[in-house]
Amino acid sequence: MTYDNYFGGMHFIWWVLWVILLFWIFAVPYNIPGQRFKTDSALDALKKRLASGQITTEQYHEMKKIIEA
Repeated sequence: MTYDNYFGGMHFIWWVLWVILLFWIFAVPYNIPGQRFKTDSALDALKKRLASGQITTEQYHEMKKIIEA
C-alpha cells in the first residue's frame, strides 16, 4: 500500500467539504429568509418611530391608515 496520491481520493473530498463549510459560514449573507435577520415591515418601522417619540399618536394613526390601505 502506497500513499503516492495523498491528496486524491477520500482525503481530497474532506478538504472540499471543509472549504464549502467555511465558505458557507463566512461568505453567505445573513439575510436569508427565516434566518438571523428579518427585515422590518413599514408598520414595524412606524411603531419604532412612535416609541422613540419621533411622531405623535395622531401622525401614527394617519400613517397606519395609509399603510393598511
